[in-house]
Amino acid sequence: MQPTLPVPYDSILKEFQTFIATERLHTDPLRTLAYGTDASFYRLIPKIVVDATSEAEVVRILEIAARHNVPVTFRAAGTSLSGQAVSDSILVRLGDSWRHWEILDDAARIALEPGIIGSHANRILAPHGRKIGPDPASIDTCKIGGIVANNASGMCCGVAENSYKTLDSMRLVLADGTALDTGDPESRRAFAADHKALLDGLAALRARVLANEDLAALIRRKFKIKNTTGYSLNALVDFEDPFDILQHLLVGSEGTLAFISRVVYRTVVEHPHKASALMRFPDIRSACEAAAALRGAVSAAEIMDRASIASVQGKPGMPEGLAELGPGAAALLVEVRGATKKELDKHIATVRKTIAHIPSLTEHEFTADPAAFGVLWNVRKGLFPAVGAVREAGTTVIIEDVAFPIESLADATLDLQALFAKHGYDKAIIFGHALEGNLHFVFTQDFNVQSEIDRYAAFMDDVTHMVADKYKGSLKAEHGTGRNMAHFVELEWGAAAFALMREIKTLFDPRGLLNPGVILNDDPQAHLKNLKPLPAADEGIDRCIECGFCEPVCPSRNLTLTPRQRIVAYREIARRKQAGQPGAEELAAFEKRYGYDGEGTCAADGLCSQRCPVTIDTGKFIKHYRSMGHGKAALVMASATAAQMPLTTAALGVALRVAGAAHDILGDRAMDAVSGALHKYSGKPGRRFPRWNVSMPRAAARPRGTALEDGDFKVVYFPSCVARHMGPEKHDPDKSALRDRTLSVLAKARCTVVHPEGMARLCCGQPWETKGFPAQAEAKLRELECALRAASGNGALPVLCDTSPCLARMREHIKGLELLEPVEFAAKYLAERLEFTPVNRRVALHVTCSSRKMGLAGPMEALARKCAREVVVPEDVFCCGFAGDRGFSHPELNAAALAGLGEQVRGCTVGYSTSRTCEIGLSLHAGLPYKNLMFLLDEASWPKGGGADSR
Repeated sequence: MQPTLPVPYDSILKEFQTFIATERLHTDPLRTLAYGTDASFYRLIPKIVVDATSEAEVVRILEIAARHNVPVTFRAAGTSLSGQAVSDSILVRLGDSWRHWEILDDAARIALEPGIIGSHANRILAPHGRKIGPDPASIDTCKIGGIVANNASGMCCGVAENSYKTLDSMRLVLADGTALDTGDPESRRAFAADHKALLDGLAALRARVLANEDLAALIRRKFKIKNTTGYSLNALVDFEDPFDILQHLLVGSEGTLAFISRVVYRTVVEHPHKASALMRFPDIRSACEAAAALRGAVSAAEIMDRASIASVQGKPGMPEGLAELGPGAAALLVEVRGATKKELDKHIATVRKTIAHIPSLTEHEFTADPAAFGVLWNVRKGLFPAVGAVREAGTTVIIEDVAFPIESLADATLDLQALFAKHGYDKAIIFGHALEGNLHFVFTQDFNVQSEIDRYAAFMDDVTHMVADKYKGSLKAEHGTGRNMAHFVELEWGAAAFALMREIKTLFDPRGLLNPGVILNDDPQAHLKNLKPLPAADEGIDRCIECGFCEPVCPSRNLTLTPRQRIVAYREIARRKQAGQPGAEELAAFEKRYGYDGEGTCAADGLCSQRCPVTIDTGKFIKHYRSMGHGKAALVMASATAAQMPLTTAALGVALRVAGAAHDILGDRAMDAVSGALHKYSGKPGRRFPRWNVSMPRAAARPRGTALEDGDFKVVYFPSCVARHMGPEKHDPDKSALRDRTLSVLAKARCTVVHPEGMARLCCGQPWETKGFPAQAEAKLRELECALRAASGNGALPVLCDTSPCLARMREHIKGLELLEPVEFAAKYLAERLEFTPVNRRVALHVTCSSRKMGLAGPMEALARKCAREVVVPEDVFCCGFAGDRGFSHPELNAAALAGLGEQVRGCTVGYSTSRTCEIGLSLHAGLPYKNLMFLLDEASWPKGGGADSR
């Protein structure tokens, strides 16, 4: 499926192959499309995608591109909304190898590489009571490289704590491959000798600006509010040292001047005490007046027009009374912070007093309760997805980003609403960061027909003139200029300032090879070209806005595709089929590649839905996709294995015993070598002989434990079929069975155990559902439901299942029964019946994807800490990627998901989870045995009032 590249890309690829591994160079149509797509509504497909892992590689890439006169674009997370991270040439992606960091000066500063996610940087700083200044809404997904390159800000940082204002130093690579560290005196000396012309040119530009009082005043005025339109010209008036000018020009330069390989931030205080209030006003003018009055008194003030409120008012968890607001009402969500509770209360009192004279619809009620606090901010967070969730299939969601002098905010908002009405955007909403005069407006747009494109063009012409001419505002406040405002930069800034920007681009990148078409673009139609098609493809994924918020939790993100990319690729398959385009061979090759990249390596864990603004579960879609590919023989086999469950599990037991015997005879190395060869050469990916590994479980021994018969509390215990038949691994010193450990805990808690009848036949159907056999999965689930209803007296008794994924499926489809997994059962019924003494060990904990989706990450960690001296929860390990039995058929998925796990759990003696199959992969890649949390619970507990000796 590798295409023939046009000249000179074929030569460039060959040069890249001399120092970059083949698996990090992508030229096939599926991956260039998927990897080349960002969150904007533009699409360009790169000729070559390179996953660079070091600054040295970037230097060589730039040198080769320069020699061939070919453009290069850099990509971090790809959450940019303005088209600044797409390319039809060479796209360089930054992955996990760019995640190094260093705390400096007792956390007064922090050095970060561009691949670190923003919220990760804040987690690093949290123990020190500090954080980075920028706080974009996408901070859980976007990376430092993009935050700096776009000068992204957010709800609280304003213009005082953004990247420009908190930058200490940076390391960068120019278009000619020269590296500079502005924080290193020796690097500065060498650069001054080699690039004197660049530094002198910057000094000359500064002198020219200062000599032109009107131009200097314009620059100072425009950066009093948020502004990311064009280059950071304020660097020319704010700094005298050419190195300071240089590094601050790179902030917001969107990869058009240089590559940023490291940044040092001055950190800011993270106040421990916070309170919020959702203030409700009769009209937008009152809300804007309140925002202006509150500057300096609150840390954030998010304004929402009536259309915004209406878009979320009916959703679960929203505050009461929103639906009763009048047609012209508006809201202001404010946050107040303090170093102490007393200081916080003082600030709240100041806020009340400051706006007491402004008419409001309700009293301003503040809350410092985290739960209530979260409800209020969910109103704001739900605005963008609310529009995305109701858009028609085939349309896209546009979010624009402007700023006005705050004294003009009310009039500008009303003018913007008038433009919506004029151009027929009747479902548009307006919200934003009112303290900085920053408004976001969101609307849906169809780019599939020319008349709709023309409507968008006319609307944008009116908006740009209103913002730039009438109000002298910013066409881009914090989302970056990108492609959709590049042609309008001169309109906002005027000829003199625009000429300065051109000179800056020429000084840094004389051949114009760094991200061309972004920030400066002479094509008046640039914002209307290369528009991204979003065809209706499948109702399960049609609402996807391709934002990329799902990507950090995807186990295959560093192996093949992420949920966003799976959807992008499938949409292309659907588009080609719908268009009836010639090229059946190419489409077949594309679909074949999707079979591995899209379907085969998807864990289908559904964690993506928790990060998705419109709650799309790409895992569910992939299961549906699998179901569409099954032939008659596969369906017959699935039905047979489901109907003959005892035979199926007996076969599993035989397989485990045979594998165990072979392991004993051959030993670890030989067994691994033989299994590896069988897996590698036995067929196509996904249909190969299962890959045995050293952590493979033995067949479970027959249970030896007995249930208590005279307890004072009855519970139905359903051991999952996996737990019933998979025992410990060979090298686990503890050979006891999970059922025995569970019965031991229940006995200590004085519980009488009831087992459902016919347990050998019972299964929740998860194995069939995961493989795309929904009918067979449903049949097994209903069979289990009947047995559980009978055993529990139709819900009179709680039901305990020891395996979280199985319990999660049961709970999703069985109603009217109290279904609990170990953590929930322990919290609800065992805590009052047991005493706990933590075992004197350092242990690892893995929260399964099912547990995360059930909201049990916190309770599971709390239970583990009650039972062990030290608990390690590895960072950024979400789903283990074993995915039932996919760890045997696609072991590379499990390896990719758990890369770095061993290092994070070093010093631990054992790990715990709540899924036996997950524990296989965890044990393998951690280098220590993982087992069910019930083992730890049994070790650390004894009967209430009975003392430790009664265990």
